[in-house]
Amino acid sequence: MSARRGRVSVPSLFGTPPEAAPREDGPREGRRFLFAVPPLAGHINPTVAVAAELTRRGHKVAWVGHRAVLEKRLRHGSTIFSAEDEEFAARLEAAHREWLALRGPAALRFLWEEFIVPLGHAMMPGVQNALDRFHPDVVVSDQQVLAAPVAARLRGLPWATSATTSAEFTRPLADLPLVEEWVREQIGDFQLDHGIEDLLDLRFSDHLVLVFSSGALVGDTSVFPDHIAFVGPALGRPPGGDFPWEWLDSGSPNVLVSLGTLNGPAGERFFRVAAEAVADLDVRAVFVAPSGTLAAPPPNVLVRESVPQQRLMERMAAVVSHGGHNTVCEALAHGVPLVVAPIRDDQPVIARQVERAGAGAVVRFGRVRTEELRGALTSVLTEERYREAAGRVRDSFTAAGGAARAAERLEKLT
Repeated sequence: MSARRGRVSVPSLFGTPPEAAPREDGPREGRRFLFAVPPLAGHINPTVAVAAELTRRGHKVAWVGHRAVLEKRLRHGSTIFSAEDEEFAARLEAAHREWLALRGPAALRFLWEEFIVPLGHAMMPGVQNALDRFHPDVVVSDQQVLAAPVAARLRGLPWATSATTSAEFTRPLADLPLVEEWVREQIGDFQLDHGIEDLLDLRFSDHLVLVFSSGALVGDTSVFPDHIAFVGPALGRPPGGDFPWEWLDSGSPNVLVSLGTLNGPAGERFFRVAAEAVADLDVRAVFVAPSGTLAAPPPNVLVRESVPQQRLMERMAAVVSHGGHNTVCEALAHGVPLVVAPIRDDQPVIARQVERAGAGAVVRFGRVRTEELRGALTSVLTEERYREAAGRVRDSFTAAGGAARAAERLEKLT
């Protein structure tokens, strides 16, 4: 940390966030929206649906970020501006492996010091180039991309936050005030490094924050100012390749077991326990896991490296998940209850939200036993209260408006 630490003070969302002034005029046609995203699939996916809705309404959209990652998740011909640093990219894989071994405050510190802040510095030239070439009317920045709101502020452009997880809005570090302040200091120092002294918490735009969840999970949203928009999930994920759909037509309940795109290799033990848990159940279980994770899966387990997850949700009776925000919201958007085994970061927060909503059960990721996981899954499959609660969350998501509501709110910034 630089010597500035003592004078960095970033206002918190949970203090007195500014109210967004309402616009009298409606949105103008044919505006330009630039999405700035990190090289993480879960953070890109919601922007795909929102961008598609904006395009449908006659606007121009572009992305800035890691080109190779974006090209895998966007439609062919999408406008992409590279914001990459070869030195940072070379360290990313090793940093990811180290991060997988960490938990709690150590994982949070590593995330900020080795990923979020370095990513911000690495992306800054590319973001500035994108602003020069695309001339956006609005910048939409993921919470983990510090470069975009700084560049937007330097240019006097309105910017919106894309909050791909609702965890920050429950103040997860409230019991750790020194850690909470340390995070704000990282954000403050980043702004000072790039010539901004009027400090804001870059995770929360003072123009518009799009939260891809609703009060059914987050709790009472009336305490937030109007520019914090709980729009529900913006569902829009690439197909994910072929799938043997006939395998699901056995007449038994179908279950999806997934640890997301970042945690698969670290979950070998959990996948083995999960396989043992479902082996004696009358279910068909689809495991999304790296090749070779299960040497000899039970007959009722299908292992695939990737799946068309949203389409699968229509056929699922339950989902076993690590608590990744996208997977949880995709399941609940289809009224599918969950068993959640949180690992790190926002996942324990999301797991508590699911449990509090009554839409699932929570188990321990690192210590769960076969019997415990089997019991939790059996309860979720057989006790109607879980499906009823998942249905209530689904209805809340539908009412929130999703990608269409997000696009409406973005249009009002222009």
